Amino acid sequence: MSFKFPELPYSYDALEPHIDARTMELHYSKHHQGYFKKFMAAVEGTDNANKSIEEIFTNISKESNGLRNNGGGYYNHTVFWNSMAPNGGGNPSGKLADAINAKWGNFDKFKEEFANAAATRFGSGWAWLIVDDSGNLAITSTANQDNNLMNTESVHGRPILGLDVWEHAYYLNYQNRRPDYIAAFFSVANWDYAAGQFDKFSA
Repeated sequence: MSFKFPELPYSYDALEPHIDARTMELHYSKHHQGYFKKFMAAVEGTDNANKSIEEIFTNISKESNGLRNNGGGYYNHTVFWNSMAPNGGGNPSGKLADAINAKWGNFDKFKEEFANAAATRFGSGWAWLIVDDSGNLAITSTANQDNNLMNTESVHGRPILGLDVWEHAYYLNYQNRRPDYIAAFFSVANWDYAAGQFDKFSA
């Protein structure tokens, strides 16, 4: 099997004060690690062991809920860690900035729509900036550990920036104040990562 548990690309306290170290440690070492271990147990000894995660998601509707939830949890969190950086925040630049401005008019309008997608996701889930199958940007929201690579989603595409809005991602520091957590995310958003993914998947 080619699946590996990714290293966190920065220290637990690197995103403070926006994301606190204790939340990062629990989120990465307990939640993400737990999803990965259960995903590995689900694919071991099956045909999925030799597939890529993208190939598995393409037919996820035919798989068990356990594989769907844990495979999604493994993949989604990997995107999430890369979607933040200690020197993050600010505005995107280059081709990604041009595409955001073309789609939403300006960056502030994009932030407003992205924040709304995250804030209005009922229960647990994710907000995403994706490159859809036509190569265009779109903002989406998915439930639980689903993502837009899965064939269960009406909008299909590649996530290039993701925000976890499960309560375990923010409750220690923000309690029930999800909008404050969403605002904090923009202070650490890794636009270099998103731009690199956009260049790769919009071509």
